[in-house]
Amino acid sequence: MSFDAVGFGALNVDKLYRVNRIACKDEESYIKSLAESCGGSAANTIVGMSRLGLKTGFIGKVAQDEEGKLLTEHLKNEGVDTANVTLEEGRSGVVNGFVDEGGQRALYVDTGVNDLIEGEEVNESYLDSLKVLHLTSFVGKFTDKSIEAQKNLLKKISDDVCVSLDPGMLYAERGMGFLEEFLTRTNVVLINEAELNLLTGEQLTGKRGQHTLKTCHDGSQVLLEYGVSVVAVKCGERGAYVTDGNQSHFKDIFKVQCVDATGAGDAFNAGFLYGLIKGENLEKSCLMGNFVASRCVEKPGATMGLPTNISSKIF
Repeated sequence: MSFDAVGFGALNVDKLYRVNRIACKDEESYIKSLAESCGGSAANTIVGMSRLGLKTGFIGKVAQDEEGKLLTEHLKNEGVDTANVTLEEGRSGVVNGFVDEGGQRALYVDTGVNDLIEGEEVNESYLDSLKVLHLTSFVGKFTDKSIEAQKNLLKKISDDVCVSLDPGMLYAERGMGFLEEFLTRTNVVLINEAELNLLTGEQLTGKRGQHTLKTCHDGSQVLLEYGVSVVAVKCGERGAYVTDGNQSHFKDIFKVQCVDATGAGDAFNAGFLYGLIKGENLEKSCLMGNFVASRCVEKPGATMGLPTNISSKIF
């Protein structure tokens, strides 16, 4: 079976609480409403790509509970192949998110069975004819089984497969030493500005975790030196920066009313990777990423607003 893109990451039910504001230490706020939806960074991106007409699949794990059924059915309903979503005793992953009136959020993750994927559970024939393998982070606080499964898969897949990686803060916090094994087999890194600063700041300034990078260019160059072909830096309301070491572009966001920023980065990934798969150049792929992200934030949840097409007229 051939696929345009396969995701490998956590599957979570997102419980999104709309609040008057995000409470800090010793502060209080109140809940205005609650909405539940299916999520997980890689899953959000793969759903976005499936909506755009690509053939997609997913590697992950759920429990035999109501949340697990919901997550699996969601992928199937979005046209995502679930032959490599395995079952485990326990509870499925849940993310409790708090979204304020400006669309900003705070997330708390209950990993459930997400971190329990064994390498031998991944059917490698699933990836025989594949264009893009998209990886995102696992929490890995109690076991690194799923992380090791990702690393083992990278050693086995064909060199013809383009690997994209969105490390998220979970992997960025582990540092460059942890990520090196990923980066040496990654073609496209999709990362936000804060993660880039945290990950590469020490090599550039000697101060890991200090947001002291002058430009997105500096941090991207560090990643390119590991053999990465393309770096896309998501800069929130300011837009996105993309580079392959030879050409670079910074593109503004599409101006829309932000209802909920949940999943915006994953939506950018979907549009950007869609562009690359379709043979578009870096600049247009970046615009596609920004467009899909803009549609995402117009509606609550990570996937409700994802578009079903990208009109070339807007570019």
